[in-house]
Amino acid sequence: MVDVCMYFQVHQPERLRNYQVFEIGKNHDYFDHKKNSEIIKRAAVKCYLPANKLMLRLIEKHKGKFKISYSMTGIWIEQIERECPEVMETFHRLNETGCVEFLSETYYHSLSYLFSKDEFKEQVEMHKKKIQSLFGQTPKVFRNTELIFNNELASFVKSMGYKGILAEGWDHYLGWKSPDFVYNPKTAEGMKLLLRNYKLSDDIAFRFSNPEWKEYPLSAEKFASWINAINGNGTNVNLFMDYETFGEHQWSTTGIFKFLEKMPEEILKHPDNKFLTPSEVIDKYESRGEIDMHNYVSWADLERNLSAWLGNPMQDNSIKELYALEKSIKESKDEKLISDWRKLQTSDNFYYMCTKYFSDGDVHKYFNPYDSPYESFINFMNVLNDIIIRLKSKESKLNKLDSNENKKEDEKRDFSFNSSGKSEVKIKISETPSRMMHEN
Repeated sequence: MVDVCMYFQVHQPERLRNYQVFEIGKNHDYFDHKKNSEIIKRAAVKCYLPANKLMLRLIEKHKGKFKISYSMTGIWIEQIERECPEVMETFHRLNETGCVEFLSETYYHSLSYLFSKDEFKEQVEMHKKKIQSLFGQTPKVFRNTELIFNNELASFVKSMGYKGILAEGWDHYLGWKSPDFVYNPKTAEGMKLLLRNYKLSDDIAFRFSNPEWKEYPLSAEKFASWINAINGNGTNVNLFMDYETFGEHQWSTTGIFKFLEKMPEEILKHPDNKFLTPSEVIDKYESRGEIDMHNYVSWADLERNLSAWLGNPMQDNSIKELYALEKSIKESKDEKLISDWRKLQTSDNFYYMCTKYFSDGDVHKYFNPYDSPYESFINFMNVLNDIIIRLKSKESKLNKLDSNENKKEDEKRDFSFNSSGKSEVKIKISETPSRMMHEN
């Protein structure tokens, strides 16, 4: 028996525009509204709408035996609701089938857990409330940004009430163990861990259209045979990938939609195979033991670590400067300022600064609006400097208001003592009769 668990990440950042140094302190509009609109609309046409339509058709065709799950970032939801509401309508239709589970993550697709547990918790709660309001589901399974995971994170997320968490099934930590079983994260007893089968996932997400790949072209029949071969050597195969795999990363001309349309039918031909959501897998299977990931693991690049976002001084310095503002930003109670600050936390902003392999034209360039990582860093810091100026201006105004309030209070009453030793109140500004009555 093999249960297939398909999970799709749905995300697009709000990209920064070319923000010049002479704009600092004068212009507080940081985002490239035109480019962001173009990209989200293009992805809607090439991926979201045709993929959702196909998913609906597959669920209906297989009478509920085909099941899938999504995690959509809050920053993506905001853009879709603003630019392409018809996409959200199709997700509502998918939700109504009862065959779709929505997972939890950080609202702004941030690296907040690494720098602020408080901010992380706030963003996860924001995201959970958004999913509840949209789909009536309360997420029980957590997926961290870029599948970043370690033992401590699992324990923290468990304390927030989640019963399961996703992670990369990286060989370095698994050793002889297979990713095709359910496990427990070390230090998070009772929590279930679902590991991505990165080989089979990447066969679809990255290698599908590569003519130099020895398995090219990949057919649904061939892929189903690989799934069937796991029978007896695993209980569940977790296929986790970006939703943009369908139509955007792998264009429709590659045959990716035809592959997806036929794949469930081929897998379900085996009587012991099923499609389950993450929660169903967690409920169905007992743990096969603990997985100890003491260092951070992600699903990015060959290293599967944090170096895609925190691998050079530009990335390290910019993100530390950003989170150093947290206390003052939140104390400002300025919703626009807080929102802008949080949008800067989106991991893509630091991914654009990555210097690994950039000249090779690899995945680090996909959807990247900059010509170089250094240009990205300079642009980000220009914006961050304007955020700081706005914050100082806000603090100055608040301090001035506090000073004025204190001055007014001092002017209302000037307590002194008369010759009899009794205190008397000298009124310096007019008050209502009721406020002028004092007992001496």
